[in-house]
Amino acid sequence: MSKFRCLSSNALKLIAAAAMTADHVGIIFFPGVDIFRIIGRLALPIFAFMIAEGCRYTRSKPRYLITIALLAAACQVVYYIVSRSLYMSILVTFSVAIVVIYALQGFKLALSAPESQYRMIRIILSFILFAASVAGAYLLNRLLEIDYGFRGCMLPAAASIFMPPGRDRSLPAPLDRLDKIPVHVIMMGIGLIPLAGWLGGNQWFSLLALPLLLCYSGRRGKLKMKYFFYVFYPAHLVILEAIDMLVSK
Repeated sequence: MSKFRCLSSNALKLIAAAAMTADHVGIIFFPGVDIFRIIGRLALPIFAFMIAEGCRYTRSKPRYLITIALLAAACQVVYYIVSRSLYMSILVTFSVAIVVIYALQGFKLALSAPESQYRMIRIILSFILFAASVAGAYLLNRLLEIDYGFRGCMLPAAASIFMPPGRDRSLPAPLDRLDKIPVHVIMMGIGLIPLAGWLGGNQWFSLLALPLLLCYSGRRGKLKMKYFFYVFYPAHLVILEAIDMLVSK
């Protein structure tokens, strides 16, 4: 399998960004042309998988969450100004997902902690915190209209289930054997099925992203493009909306 793993995280994110742009071009300019929406289905699985990877490799968990949450807040302001809508963007979805993943990582750390008199208490408390994060995500989706709903919030967490809980940690035996198979991509596929079943239609094409994820090399790529991807989402929406306003006039 290693010879097929030729796509860096930068390459996958660029593919996802192009797919997302095609999707939004279809929504704004060609609402009756399905091919744009079909291409766009590749974006969510790739970005969701990269969110799980980001939670694993980030050097600062609070900064990673705060960055995504602040971008989400900025996008919501733009959404409301442009369309007077309180619909929550995909960045809100991912912000919720990051909280769930952090709670899941805490539970996995407790499970792999050395034996001590407090180990079981730590496991119980960390599991309660994880369960509370999932319940909080569900309740938040009942109160607000969040992009891709509760299932979308859980998608990065699904990919993260068997990931090591940190950049310098590994899974405890016998789970460490899972690193030899693409279990993270398999879990992403398992997470995509109920989402596609719920949304139906073109959403089933999101499963076509799985072969691309199987080609993920685990490397970032030569260029530091983190801030480009942070800015790209709100920037491309503003540009497309501006073009739409000019065309309409």
